[in-house]
Amino acid sequence: MKPIYRIELFILALAAFTNTCLADSMLRITCAGEDAGAEVYIDGKFKGECQVDIKVPEGMLKLRVQKAVDAEHEPRLFEQDIRMGEGVVKKLEAKLGAAQPNAEGKRREEERRAQMQAELKKQGIDPGSVGVAGQNTFRDCPDCPDMVVVPAGSSDMGSRSLEEGHQDNESPIHRVNIKTFALGKYAVTLAQFASFIDETGYSAGNDCYKFGSGGGKNGNWRDTGFKQAENQPVVCVNWNDAQAYAAWLSKKTGKQYRLPSEAEWEYAARAGTATARYWGNEIGKNNANCSGCGSQWDGKQTAPVGSFKPNAFGLYDMLGNAWQWAADCWHDNYSGAPADGAAWGAAADSCGRVLRGGSWINKPRFVRAASRLRYVSAFRINDNRFRLARTLP
Repeated sequence: MKPIYRIELFILALAAFTNTCLADSMLRITCAGEDAGAEVYIDGKFKGECQVDIKVPEGMLKLRVQKAVDAEHEPRLFEQDIRMGEGVVKKLEAKLGAAQPNAEGKRREEERRAQMQAELKKQGIDPGSVGVAGQNTFRDCPDCPDMVVVPAGSSDMGSRSLEEGHQDNESPIHRVNIKTFALGKYAVTLAQFASFIDETGYSAGNDCYKFGSGGGKNGNWRDTGFKQAENQPVVCVNWNDAQAYAAWLSKKTGKQYRLPSEAEWEYAARAGTATARYWGNEIGKNNANCSGCGSQWDGKQTAPVGSFKPNAFGLYDMLGNAWQWAADCWHDNYSGAPADGAAWGAAADSCGRVLRGGSWINKPRFVRAASRLRYVSAFRINDNRFRLARTLP
């Protein structure tokens, strides 16, 4: 073979190799938080789990990233058409959307709704009136909290591992059966707590931790580190303060006021729903007060009670704003939890106590119906509040 011909072949081979290398581009797909581990597809072909680096050709590509949820929902999904240039490196974070119910999920939701309506009718309650202002509500005295009748029923308690924000202490999911009871339409307000203090002379301490204000542990229910109005939920109150208020109100009215059990609280917060929050799976905007909820109070302070839409039972602010004390002792998970809605270990003299619902200072992952927190009963902080339950009749 002539030398010149050999050189020409070498040049052609080198050109082909160079063109092949330049044609390949790199696409890096990242997923944050609970989206990590999602399946990544390019033009319908599986390429790995997020995070993943994929060698792709030049031109238009169809990206799909998905993550399974459960048997009642379609996979959470992110889809986007991407144009890749020659020899480029592109990074993209896939933010998966909310899980949508599939046919089975819709069927189960209808079953739950029908069951709830049947329970209401059995108790002589018009299903159409539940959640309607002024109906199935009462007040035992002028300065008593407004109470909402929560109908009997059953519900799953806890969360699945794929729910964003899920923690092991929310497992295993278990069915609870709840008797009819009443729950505060709102959390106990500053004005209502002041009536209790004025009438009894009770001391609610001066050792409240003023989170976010730099004020240290020297606050109280009047000095919380942020401005308060009389219609804001009273904070800087511990489990013992809530018990004292309930005992005073019980004596004053002759009725049995108390803190709700964890099971009662979650059943009431869900109000017949099975999503992470009573308005859906996503945090959305202006549904609650938290650090990332899209409200004017986010990450700054509590909001006045009733600032957001109620759930289907007509209960306001069940999520966000401030953590709510429950009657129960803390347990690390739900193994062995009672199925009858009773408080678990409530009579113990010394145990960690449970709080539910999240607060103004928390990220959205804590503002869920299943989210739980533990504090000792004597601890006061400016993102803790309470609402009372009342045993019926």
